[in-house]
Amino acid sequence: MTKQGRSYFGLAGVIVLAMTTELNEQVSSQSLPDILGGLGLSHDPGTWFNSLYLSAEIMGMALAPWLALTFSVRRFAIVVTVTASISAALIPFTSNLALLYGLRIIEGLAGGLAVPLVLLIALRVLAPPVRLYGLAAYSLTATFFPNLSTALAGLWTDLIDWRFVFWQAVPFGSLAISLLWYGIPAEAPKYERFEKFDWKGTLLILFGFGALSTLLQQGDRFDWFNSPAICVLALIAAICLPLLIYVEWNQHTPLFRFQLLGRRNFAYGASTLLIFLVVSLASSTLPATFLQEVAGYRPEQIYLVTLEIACIQLVMLPLMAVVLNSKSVDSRVVSFLGMGLILMACLGDSFMTVDWNRNEFYLWQIFMGAGEAMIVMPLLMMSTNSLVPAEGPFAAAMVNTPRAVAQAIGIWLLQLIHRWRGGLHSDRLTDQIGRDRFRTYQANALPLQKPAPLLPDGTPRTADSVVTFKSQLAHQTAVLELSDAYLIIAAITVFLMVWVLVLPQRTYPPRLMFIKKQS
Repeated sequence: MTKQGRSYFGLAGVIVLAMTTELNEQVSSQSLPDILGGLGLSHDPGTWFNSLYLSAEIMGMALAPWLALTFSVRRFAIVVTVTASISAALIPFTSNLALLYGLRIIEGLAGGLAVPLVLLIALRVLAPPVRLYGLAAYSLTATFFPNLSTALAGLWTDLIDWRFVFWQAVPFGSLAISLLWYGIPAEAPKYERFEKFDWKGTLLILFGFGALSTLLQQGDRFDWFNSPAICVLALIAAICLPLLIYVEWNQHTPLFRFQLLGRRNFAYGASTLLIFLVVSLASSTLPATFLQEVAGYRPEQIYLVTLEIACIQLVMLPLMAVVLNSKSVDSRVVSFLGMGLILMACLGDSFMTVDWNRNEFYLWQIFMGAGEAMIVMPLLMMSTNSLVPAEGPFAAAMVNTPRAVAQAIGIWLLQLIHRWRGGLHSDRLTDQIGRDRFRTYQANALPLQKPAPLLPDGTPRTADSVVTFKSQLAHQTAVLELSDAYLIIAAITVFLMVWVLVLPQRTYPPRLMFIKKQS
């Protein structure tokens, strides 16, 4: 087989590696109650289980391109695969909390080191005529794998064993190692790069992004700025992140080349990918939350809703690669239409009621899935078309690090909506119940100091009826809260529609850009 043919196996290997680490994160996040029960942990220690993973992942995404070029891509990718698989496989055997957190940090770091390799290798090995298909493969890590994870979460926790949430990494990792070993050519490591390693930038990334992600994920539990710990984390982030920009801007061999943001299309791609991943909560987290909290579904009953999005991606991403390969197609128009579909889906889902089940989500999930593919493919094409091969590692770091931060922002946004809108709706419903109860007292001519024999809906008061009534109140509050969340995400989508009309410039498929450069 030719060298180019073998390189496709290498790209397949890093895609499997990215899939392994993405599923490690997403499936474990959705199966967290089962994992905590299996490990004998309470809720508060369990919140750090995901928080530490995400903070370590951000660090890995920032360092991955530099480390891959230093140790050689094949050697580095194989080590990352082994690390991710072993750290995940050992977690079910761990009863010591400190050791568990350590394994989770290693697992998160490996996950962060893995995902940028897809974009890095796709830009290196794919010729311009087929580069869009490589970008479609990278897009799977942002749209396909997260939605596939719900199905696997239900499979492992309810039908087999919760330990397979982590043990699934072993067969996937073994396949990835085989493909990487065969497909990526061996290269000599470049240890001399350590002489110019950006230690200042690394420390600022560690403390700045670590503080920011922990702040966003743990702030609600610690009551935000009423907690001294949250205040310290906010101060660290406020100092380190601006200082990081200054240091990297003047660094000769930086980890981030912020000068790339001076190119309008790259700035659009990096910023929109961050916001897009927050918007994608509407296709996965919000329907799953409704079906769990209101409809009482288990993960194995929810997966059809998110699996629909995953299946749509398998069709739409290659289709978008074909469509965008045409000279007559403006990628900005494709993005705008995709945002319109997501806007329609969010508005449709905002009319949810307590009587909804998964059947009511299917239609809107079609719009959501098609819209996601129509956004992510054009933004990747626009942001990478202006790059030369030497800039690929910087692009991979700058695109993927905000992507990891977006997950923390998404958690913060949902917590904010729960505290702000959920509390508001709960108070309003309670006030309405109080007014109805007062009318019931008056209608029955009962003294106000005695307990009412009837509930506000007229049913006799019993212990079971009170529990049922409280459950109905909680369900109605959750419905109103999630409806508001859809409207907020719809508003963010409107901003993206304006953003795509203002910032990016018209660009053409990579094959045409290559021909233009050659001529």
